[in-house]
Amino acid sequence: MLTRIDHIGIACHDLDVTVEFYRRTYGFEDVHVEVNEEQGVREAMLKINDTGDGAASYLQLIQPIREDSPVAKWMAKNGEGVHHIAFGTDRSVQEEADHIADEGVRVLYDTPRKGSMGSLINFLHPKDCHGVLTELVQKD
Repeated sequence: MLTRIDHIGIACHDLDVTVEFYRRTYGFEDVHVEVNEEQGVREAMLKINDTGDGAASYLQLIQPIREDSPVAKWMAKNGEGVHHIAFGTDRSVQEEADHIADEGVRVLYDTPRKGSMGSLINFLHPKDCHGVLTELVQKD
């Protein structure tokens, strides 16, 4: 079952400048920065608040590190801005993806992949989700 909005992913050209904007303007705390080679991005997680299930809600700022990464290709068409929404699940991301696939929604990966901060993730096709790229997140 989906339990919360885990994060909103925002694509950006310059991660450091964008992190500073959200820190200075809204007071969000940057809690994690990493490079995800598989996804071709450098990313920062900015904590917005804690949630009732012991997790938190975040903004994920993502800067492509390769021209062939999915985020770089998306930015070439759309520029900077909201890239995806991610929902946390209280079961395995594979179970959640299988359940949603049974409802006729295309799942992008056959098996979950490594996400931010040790999580497991999968994505749902935006054409099946009313134009929204949707991520499923299982915390470690």
